[in-house]
Amino acid sequence: MRTGVDVRTALGVVGALLAWSAVAFAVPAVVALAAGEPPWPFLVTGLAVALTGLALKRLTGGRRPLGVREGFLVVVAVWLLVPAFGALPFLLGRVPQLDHPVDAWFEAVSGFTATGATVLTDVDALGTGMLFWRQFTHWLGGAGIIVLALAVLPRLRIGGRELLRSELPGPVGMESLGATVRGTARRLWKVYLAVTAAGVVVLAALGWAGLDRRMGLFDAFSYATSAVALGGFAPRADSARGLAPVTQWVLCGLMAVAGVNLLRLYRLVVLRRVRAASRDEELRLYLGLLVVSSAVMTAELSAAGTVAGFDGVRHAAFQAVSVMTTTGFATLDWSDWGTLATLTLLALMFVGACAGSASGSVKVVRHLVLFRFTRHELEQAVHPDAVLPVRVSGRTVDTPVLRSVLLFALLYLLALALGSLGLALDAGADTTAAGAFTALGAAAACLGNVGPAFGELGPFGSYAPLGGASKAILTALMLLGRIEIVPLAVLLRRGYWRA
Repeated sequence: MRTGVDVRTALGVVGALLAWSAVAFAVPAVVALAAGEPPWPFLVTGLAVALTGLALKRLTGGRRPLGVREGFLVVVAVWLLVPAFGALPFLLGRVPQLDHPVDAWFEAVSGFTATGATVLTDVDALGTGMLFWRQFTHWLGGAGIIVLALAVLPRLRIGGRELLRSELPGPVGMESLGATVRGTARRLWKVYLAVTAAGVVVLAALGWAGLDRRMGLFDAFSYATSAVALGGFAPRADSARGLAPVTQWVLCGLMAVAGVNLLRLYRLVVLRRVRAASRDEELRLYLGLLVVSSAVMTAELSAAGTVAGFDGVRHAAFQAVSVMTTTGFATLDWSDWGTLATLTLLALMFVGACAGSASGSVKVVRHLVLFRFTRHELEQAVHPDAVLPVRVSGRTVDTPVLRSVLLFALLYLLALALGSLGLALDAGADTTAAGAFTALGAAAACLGNVGPAFGELGPFGSYAPLGGASKAILTALMLLGRIEIVPLAVLLRRGYWRA
């Protein structure tokens, strides 16, 4: 019987994942070469990643299947190492605004975690290769680097299922992941690729048809990959503000579709299981919240005189969908909106999209479970002898799932409180970031992987004015939000490392 954590096996798997991820650096190298820019920052980084991965595999040589403990270690290690290597092209290429290690690390973590927060003040100054790499990190991180590796690494057998659960945030254990992890990963990537390709084609067609003259093929790829990954990086400094109304509607729909559980989307589109989708309470609540929040935002913008009519509906729906799905695109500067609209957006940062999507934040299903659990406890207080199970979509939520949801909610609030406090206390931060509400908004935006916050940190602003300590805190929050806190919290316990 195996006891303790098998570090050698875990590091061997990390090495295998790094070796496979090295291939991704060839893509921006080709783009840079085609644009007449030096490709060597990407080639050198890819070589370094490959050598590091192969060295880890050779030195550790772990051959045992992964267990639960090793799965936690692999998830944390990969999400620390991959963004670190992802920052190297910015540093090697001496990219203006990203030539400091803290700034390059911040931007890379924001990209791979599909957050969309940026320290850039002039996006248009980036070269084509670096701009492509910045966008590409969103797409790579959106569905999870580990899910991609699961599709091609058959050695991840037993523990692979644990890794897949870590990369499909939320209590997805309530629904079968499929016969094999490898098969499930392939299904996920078929959906991810199909939605991305559809987004690129539709957006590019708008440009070719003359409906949006700003939408060339590169812009179509950039906006589509960001929308599908629910990231928010844009190839232009004005996010989605300068796009044609029809393009904004397409992006709005793309974000909404990308926020659906990828497995549910596969079953709905490919297997035609419409009835099962209609019984999915998470999906129904997700769509209902999108509609209600869009209507509320429309009323708020109209009442405040910010924008009215059909344009008001468009802007309100776009911002509601963008923030709730944790994408972070913007068509208007919500920092200028009234108090009620601002608080509505802040509340949406804590919602998130469906579990099993690339969304960050708490996730709709967790809110559903928490609501059902609260109602259960209130009813149990009135009828202490009654047997009242907590059900979601007709299925009983097991006690371990309830505990995991409650644990996540508590850790999420704790991380938010500590992050906000750290930002407010950072003596090196800009005075606007030291304010209580700005600190809370920035912490919520980064922990929830939303990206833009409020004030100077809003959708058309930048995190560049913050001090190094504040950027480090926000970077940590982005990583915590992506790995969903629990894996790192488990690693920090002494009992994890004991036999």
